[in-house]
Amino acid sequence: MNNNQLLLKYAGLTTQFMIGIGLFIFLGIKIDNYFKWKTPVAVWVLPLIFIVAIIVKIVLDTSKKNKPND
Repeated sequence: MNNNQLLLKYAGLTTQFMIGIGLFIFLGIKIDNYFKWKTPVAVWVLPLIFIVAIIVKIVLDTSKKNKPND
């Protein structure tokens, strides 16, 4: 894989990460307002779950052995 392909791959991952964080924060605010919780539980928990899932995805993607076709 050349440098341009790696740059595009990680730029796409960064975009996915930022959009995902924003979406989960927005959903967390909506859920907290719906249940009228005094402590913003969903605003903290939903993005945290998303971050853990992305980290697991990154670790699994980068720990794969290089295949000749990659």
